[in-house]
Amino acid sequence: MKNMRHNFIIILVANFIVAAAATMIMPFLSLYIDTLGDFSDDYVQTWAGLIFAATFVTAFLMSPIWGRIADKYGYKPIMIINCIGVATSIFLMGYVQNVEQFFVLRLAMGVVTGFIPTSIAFISRHTPKEVAGKTLGTLQMGSVGGTLFGPVLGGVMADTFGFKYTFIITAVAIGIAAIIIIVGIHEPTIIRKTKNAIYASKNVIWAIFHHRLIINVMLVTTLIQIGNFSIQPLLSLYVSELTPSQEVALLAGITFSAAGLGNICFARFWGKLSDHYGYERILSYLLIVAVIIIIPQAFVTELWQLIGLRFLFGIVSGGLIPITSALIRREAPVEVQGEIMGYNQSFRFLGNILGPVLGGVVASIGGIHSVFYSTSLLFLIAFIVMSILKKLPEQNMKELLKKHA
Repeated sequence: MKNMRHNFIIILVANFIVAAAATMIMPFLSLYIDTLGDFSDDYVQTWAGLIFAATFVTAFLMSPIWGRIADKYGYKPIMIINCIGVATSIFLMGYVQNVEQFFVLRLAMGVVTGFIPTSIAFISRHTPKEVAGKTLGTLQMGSVGGTLFGPVLGGVMADTFGFKYTFIITAVAIGIAAIIIIVGIHEPTIIRKTKNAIYASKNVIWAIFHHRLIINVMLVTTLIQIGNFSIQPLLSLYVSELTPSQEVALLAGITFSAAGLGNICFARFWGKLSDHYGYERILSYLLIVAVIIIIPQAFVTELWQLIGLRFLFGIVSGGLIPITSALIRREAPVEVQGEIMGYNQSFRFLGNILGPVLGGVVASIGGIHSVFYSTSLLFLIAFIVMSILKKLPEQNMKELLKKHA
């Protein structure tokens, strides 16, 4: 127990560092592209979207693979490989000569972007089921905190040191996270089992798609991420509509951070509550409350109103991902927990890819206000799915795997 508490603190700190480092580039992504040649605004914006999405595409494909390798060989080696891989990719970004090289490195970064899901699976595997929600909620505070401060730090460093040195400093920070993992994490020995057809990848995939709760929770995870990411690229434009101030970037950052702040403050609380009252019940409540909070954001007339509503949305959304992760942890057999958590992460990355696309399409048709309507509809669908699932009979994942093997 003492070792696991120690491991948890180390992972929490490392998650903060990795999440902060991975998001430092976001404030100056398009600006950096612009330094690589004499490009039109349309060219820069197009490539900024492609380069932003590139990491999620390869991460979507690789997450289950890293999860399966971790189940077999241990989580600590995978976390170290991920840190070193991401640090190397980011370091090399400071030396690219053209946009295509930058794009390839972002794709490469996605291949090794498995640290946070692997760390979640590691903590989840060694956490008792009855406190999984609280533990995973607390763990999310590290990654959300890093995501909050990363763009701010990245912007400050880019202005102070320039783009090249910001990439180098970011890579060094992730290297420090790798050293912390190497020195600080004590992983129980993984008992290598003989090859078992029950846990073959094909059988695991079949079981996921035939386990009503698991596959639908993964789909709900995708809907949540689509909803979260659909408005983010448009937030600065919406802020500019609400204020005459020239400091739009700063005010957009504050608006964006409001949701993250609410997320940090209440993630542990929702996890603890769901451990006590049931994951499905609390998840359903949070989804319907999210719908109620999202819709008024389309009608605000002052920036402070939007900031307040984003903070409230952050409070509610702080419980969504930890609870879905706790649900997967509850249902997945320990032998393939990393792999199944990896598939869940892939569904999250799919939402990260589709969200900005959906937001852009909806905004181009009906204006930015309409994005809040579409987002609320996604959360409503997720609520309906969870409400139906609560009424269906339970299934045993291990039994499904045995029957189909």
